[in-house]
Amino acid sequence: MKDITLVSHLQSIVGPHSANPAIQTGAGFSDMLDKAVSETSRAEIAADQAVEKFSTGESKNLHEVILSLEQADISMRLLVQMRNKILDAYQEIMRMQV
Repeated sequence: MKDITLVSHLQSIVGPHSANPAIQTGAGFSDMLDKAVSETSRAEIAADQAVEKFSTGESKNLHEVILSLEQADISMRLLVQMRNKILDAYQEIMRMQV
């Protein structure tokens, strides 16, 4: 069974933490957003496939179908909240006087 908590989802997006974040090189902000969108897309596709398998009788486990749907829902909610926070930050920056 997969762990579908918010913390585990964020850790899968961000990756392992190092002792000094200033030393970390690699993925930037756009890479993190791209990964979040692709993870959400994969979760949605997996949920759709689980529902399709259940409706055709290929799978008999309703519990796994519901879990995959909830995981996709949580992933989408997280992505929407990230978008909202990014837009809020952008609007706040645009209101700043230089």
